[in-house]
Amino acid sequence: LYLDETDSPWVIPSPNMPTVDTAVVFPGTVFFEGTQISEGRGTTRPFEFIGSPYIVANEYAERLNDFKLEGVIFRPTNFMPTFQKHSGQSCGGVFVHVTNRKTFKPVITGVALIKAALEMYSEEFRWKVPPYEYEFERNPFDVIAGTLKLREFIESGKTLQEIQDCWLSDEINFKNITDKYKIY
Repeated sequence: LYLDETDSPWVIPSPNMPTVDTAVVFPGTVFFEGTQISEGRGTTRPFEFIGSPYIVANEYAERLNDFKLEGVIFRPTNFMPTFQKHSGQSCGGVFVHVTNRKTFKPVITGVALIKAALEMYSEEFRWKVPPYEYEFERNPFDVIAGTLKLREFIESGKTLQEIQDCWLSDEINFKNITDKYKIY
């Protein structure tokens, strides 16, 4: 169950995690911390708003919706962060609207968001440069992803399916290892 499906109150674990909806999209939209695109910090919906001053909202949303990802639609929007990336600037982008939590896949959604931005705005798109958190040498996106392979796959133009196929065996191995420890 998600917390909002229980009797327990939502206790904000971070100033940038105000709702359960934020927590649902975070595993994918956190990738934007490794880019110069705003992940919506400084708005009322961090990690649900994604954008930059150079992004054309309608075009970006259309491209993302063409991926036909399950459980999510991308609504074109403009927002203005009050702090962090692009503070005080109007950013075109999308609102990541989860329509079905059971079918929504946050990680591939985050990859799709990055892939579309890089392909559509290759002249402006930039990966964040170090330092990031505790790491002073590695690319911040690679730190977030846990590998440099994902960035390389995105940069090389691999399809979303090709990217997903690369991690399928790891998912199966993880499931096989952890199933014996699950109580429910």
